Amino acid sequence: MNNFLLSAVCFALIFQGCAQSENQETKKEAKAETTDTIVKVDQQKASVEFKITDFLSDNEQLDQDVERIFSTLDDTAIVAQLIMPAIGRLGQTEATIKSLINKRQIGGILMLNGTKEQFTNWINEFEGMNDSLGALPFLYSADAEPSLVNRKITGSTPVKKANELTSIDEVREVADIISKDLNEIGINYNFSPVVDMSPNKTVGFRSFGSVPANIIPWSDAFIQQTQQHNIIATAKHFPGHGLVSGDTHKALQMIDGELKEIGNYPTLIKNGVLSVMVAHIAVKNNPKYDTKGMPATTSETIVTKLLREEYGFKGLIVTDAMNMGGVVSIPQCEVKAVKAGCDIVLMPVDAGRAHKQILAKYHADPEFRMKVDEAAKRVIRMKLSLGLMNETK
Repeated sequence: MNNFLLSAVCFALIFQGCAQSENQETKKEAKAETTDTIVKVDQQKASVEFKITDFLSDNEQLDQDVERIFSTLDDTAIVAQLIMPAIGRLGQTEATIKSLINKRQIGGILMLNGTKEQFTNWINEFEGMNDSLGALPFLYSADAEPSLVNRKITGSTPVKKANELTSIDEVREVADIISKDLNEIGINYNFSPVVDMSPNKTVGFRSFGSVPANIIPWSDAFIQQTQQHNIIATAKHFPGHGLVSGDTHKALQMIDGELKEIGNYPTLIKNGVLSVMVAHIAVKNNPKYDTKGMPATTSETIVTKLLREEYGFKGLIVTDAMNMGGVVSIPQCEVKAVKAGCDIVLMPVDAGRAHKQILAKYHADPEFRMKVDEAAKRVIRMKLSLGLMNETK
């Protein structure tokens, strides 16, 4: 009997010790998982505070931070950096955007047709969601051109249209006014200025092209003034929309022969414009730059060979809206735009579907994967340069 009791006590003590050990191991694993999560979120902060001017500079610390943050992202988050849907009138619903954020399928949002107050509230709410998910902050964009801003952002400070401005000083003043409104809202990416020539009815009144000699210096002044406010400026619509007759919102338009407007870009690129928007315009009867009936947004010849390689542009290349008539009927048009070399796919008809298609191609095609990785790193570099991941944020 005594032997039985002794054996029972020993068994109980051994069992209790095993249970305690197992419980401690479970706690260690749980703690490790929690620590990993904290480290991952913490690693998405900048090691030092960068400036917008750092983006195009040789900066070893910035290079290292880009690689470090990129290494924390899974494939879903990497592909998401390239996708920018819109919210507001003619954009996606608030519920759709919130669903995309929760699924981690987007890296930015275009604030399209709404009030200054509503856009401010949305940005604050969406960034709160990103914080809770441990996701990277967004690029928030707007078509805040002088000719459109007061219609696109109700409640913004009134300014003259681009074709009504009379001096380069007035251009700078307007850029200041617009930028201050964008800073107040939280918008850090302006799809402006339009550097097209004036003849086209859909873009002409939006550019400084009523006096052709003004296009480059006035566009440059607008860009420099905008970027001094820590906002990305965008030269558009590459390779030139002003001398075509039609509207790319409705159908694919065509440049027949010489690219007469690309001369507007080299000076702006040399002087540090951070973004260029590519138009849904095809090129024919041009042996060097023919797009074979496809829009420039899906043409590696235009996006990579001309803009990236010949012109040496190192900033963000963004598509014009992918729901426009000039591109929307092309199967997997978003995949084709990324393959061509675009960094940001703007306003896909279905952002979730675009993410799924790009992700599938990313997994299947090593060359495409490399292009996506390079684009995502450029987006991350821009977010760091804007100070969106500073420790004080």
